[in-house]
Amino acid sequence: MATRRASRTDRGSKRPRRTRGTRRRARSQRTTVLLRWCVVAVAGFVAFLYYQPISSYLETRSALNARAAEVQLLRQERTRLQARLEHAATVEALAREARRMSLVRPGERLFIVKGVQEWRRAHPSGAR
Repeated sequence: MATRRASRTDRGSKRPRRTRGTRRRARSQRTTVLLRWCVVAVAGFVAFLYYQPISSYLETRSALNARAAEVQLLRQERTRLQARLEHAATVEALAREARRMSLVRPGERLFIVKGVQEWRRAHPSGAR
């Protein structure tokens, strides 16, 4: 004859007896939560390890952009100076500079006029 084994509820206990399925479910939920926290911790650690190289890369990129802008300005200045040098090498520019230094061509007479600024102040309509 088969006798039925009495469960806790049958014996008078108020709590139902846990079965193997509920124990596994509780354990698997704890394992899932623990696994999720481990994944978050590993991701945080990896992010911490990547922080320094990424910040170094961003600083280097910023410095490179600044240097590129500086190079662009220097190229513009070089172009301007080359144009100025080409203009200064012309005969007209050389003659103008020679006149400023009171030099004359052979056969010309040098006239020095003094008081031009005072005359311009006295005659504003005659000034250019």
